[in-house]
Amino acid sequence: MQRAIPATLMRGGTSKGIYFHAKDLPADKTTRDRVLRSILGSPDIRQIDGIGGAHPLTSKVAILSPPTHPDADIDYLFLQVGVDKATVQDGQTCGNLLAGVGAWAIEHGFVEAHEEETTLRVHLTNTGALTKIRVSTPEGTVQYDGEASIDGVPGTAAPIMITFLDVAGATCGALLPTGNISDMVEGVEVTCIDNGMPVVILSAEDFGLKGNETPADLEQNEDLKQKVEKIRLAVGPLMNLGDVTHKTIPKMTLVSAPLEGGTLSTRTFIPHRVHEAIGVFGAVSVATASVLPGSVAEKIAGGDHKPGLSTITIEHPTGAFHLDMTVSQKNGQREVSEAALLRTARKIMAGDVFIPKGVWEDI
Repeated sequence: MQRAIPATLMRGGTSKGIYFHAKDLPADKTTRDRVLRSILGSPDIRQIDGIGGAHPLTSKVAILSPPTHPDADIDYLFLQVGVDKATVQDGQTCGNLLAGVGAWAIEHGFVEAHEEETTLRVHLTNTGALTKIRVSTPEGTVQYDGEASIDGVPGTAAPIMITFLDVAGATCGALLPTGNISDMVEGVEVTCIDNGMPVVILSAEDFGLKGNETPADLEQNEDLKQKVEKIRLAVGPLMNLGDVTHKTIPKMTLVSAPLEGGTLSTRTFIPHRVHEAIGVFGAVSVATASVLPGSVAEKIAGGDHKPGLSTITIEHPTGAFHLDMTVSQKNGQREVSEAALLRTARKIMAGDVFIPKGVWEDI
């Protein structure tokens, strides 16, 4: 006898995951994680016995619940389910799956839809941060079809605007967790930053790279992967993350001069596979570094980002990410007080997902 659990499969931004109401999952974390691994089909490189897509970008879970923050409409917990490892990690959030949270919240009665568009606030429980999401709701109904496009996703869909509010240091405790704009680690200059996602920024040139390499090329470069991982393990404690051997953070982003007229070109280890694009929060952190004088990113990007609204374009292997950032000057330091970007989402399937007998102990 298998057990049925209500679930919604959605594409959010350039990721795909399964969305649950917290009340439909086990309250016990150990049991919950076992259930999620069974649903995704992990651990197995093909995830053949589950609905996972055999890649970290398609092995994701969003758990939604009533808000515990006084200014939020809904709580969002993100979980990264390992593909070939029996892991479920909550050490980071996901800005791509976040794109689907607004539509899910409206359709499940957390927020009443307004005419034309609906704005809601989401509490990211992984980090404690708040974001604001604007969803198209003509005639009070979520609209998925539209003319907006994002690089890394075929076709078009309805626009979803996400504004990040005060996410600096959400995981590491400070925007620059080492206290420095740059550090020398294992003989390589790095910038460690956390503006929603802990990221270590490195110059591709320092590794003998041009910056136009494909994700497949980088994943086959064993010497490069070992060097990047050695630096990642060394910076973990410096970023207040402790031993990161078994963690998915920090992300490691190689930056180089733009190839298509943007601000920077990027290649991101997440942390062991190479992203086909770049994560939402990862892009926010890299974009923030690009306007901080003296950072590894700013030295390559250049430009004079004066206080006010700046548009930053972060190139990635399948296109580019455009962010509108409000840059301010406070106590002699440059800060990013707000970052907004466009995403899209699509509901793919809604119904029941089944788990085998014995996975959830009371069946």
